[in-house]
Amino acid sequence: MTSVTTGDLGEDVRGFAMDDIRRSDREIYDLIRQEEQRQCDKIRLIASENYVSSSVLQATGSILTNKYSEGYAGRRYYEGQQVIDQVERIAIQRAKDLFGAEHVNVQPYSGSPANIAVYLAFLQPGDTILGMALPHGGHLTHGARVSISGKYFKAESYALSRETGLLDYEEIRVKARACKPKILIAGHSAYPRIIDFERFRDIADEVGALLMVDMAHFAGLVAGGAHPSPLPWADVVTTTTHKSLRGPRGAVIMCRQQFAAAIDKAVFPGLQGGPHNNTTAAMAVAFGEAATQEFKDYASQVVANASMLAETLLKRGFDLITGGTDNHLLLVDLTNKGVTGKIAAKALDRAGLVVNYNAVPFDPRKPDDPSGIRIGTAAVTSRGFAETEMFQVGEWLNAVVSEPDNEMLIREMAADIASFCRDFPPPGIN
Repeated sequence: MTSVTTGDLGEDVRGFAMDDIRRSDREIYDLIRQEEQRQCDKIRLIASENYVSSSVLQATGSILTNKYSEGYAGRRYYEGQQVIDQVERIAIQRAKDLFGAEHVNVQPYSGSPANIAVYLAFLQPGDTILGMALPHGGHLTHGARVSISGKYFKAESYALSRETGLLDYEEIRVKARACKPKILIAGHSAYPRIIDFERFRDIADEVGALLMVDMAHFAGLVAGGAHPSPLPWADVVTTTTHKSLRGPRGAVIMCRQQFAAAIDKAVFPGLQGGPHNNTTAAMAVAFGEAATQEFKDYASQVVANASMLAETLLKRGFDLITGGTDNHLLLVDLTNKGVTGKIAAKALDRAGLVVNYNAVPFDPRKPDDPSGIRIGTAAVTSRGFAETEMFQVGEWLNAVVSEPDNEMLIREMAADIASFCRDFPPPGIN
């Protein structure tokens, strides 16, 4: 296969040939190439995104997608599973070894179905769950009213401290005592600090709740030893396999052995049919990659990069929720900059800096036009960015947020960033 520059959309990427789709469906082929160009030329700071390796891409696009495999290894409802059973068992064992889990289910299609499967395993409609409020950094499936988790269950939520922006564990305890949840949820999609899982365990035990941790955002940091693991404290842990873990778009449920049968039954046949075997294979590849020293170094650099970016923005007068970060993400309140999150995010995207607009705790603005932006460092670290590059990213962020209507500045910056990015070829694209 041909190794090409990122500017040549007419050739194949090294390690991921697309000759057939180029011949058979030029419209889709061209769109894929355009997205490939975007991922090369822009600095991707979406906290839930990353770059996967060529090996993960190849497993995801493999002929394993042709096989239907309802059931579990050794207990399938279709014949012809001699290979698929081995693939799934390898993925399970690698996940067990990576995270120290007693039981692993690798079949959930993504993070939201994984969380719903946990509820199906242990709850009846109307039972109480207690999770972090969505505007304070929680996830839709932690009980948001617009989600099935908030419609089928009695969803209660805990908030962050108005003074510090941090979790107030004693307030969570008071809330748990009052509502007596069957499941207490720890985890987030926009909280920049490390969670005290032991404190959550203590609260869950006091009120007789099952403790579920959603570590979708920081699973890669846990795997790489750059973040404490929730596994010793939680009854059930869910995670996506993309984001900081650098795997395919899938999910995993890990639990204590005593809950294994309930979890497996909830995933299949409770919630879904046959697993996506190509994704399972790509998970296995990603788990193998995450067990290496190289990945440990990567996870450590993700945290160091977030810290450097936080330091740079603070010096430029940005209001960071909690005053900084312990993990891979920053949540920024732009109120003092005189610009909304949506306006800033769109201007930044035009300049080649891709973030998402995001609500901040106690945000007076609506969710579709909030006060903040969320920034993550997992993807740029995969490209090889280190502290020096993160300082430059911070300077660029500051320039755009200061003048979001300066289209000449934005056009010039977009060209500079595209040129800058050529020195940091992303994994899997090159």
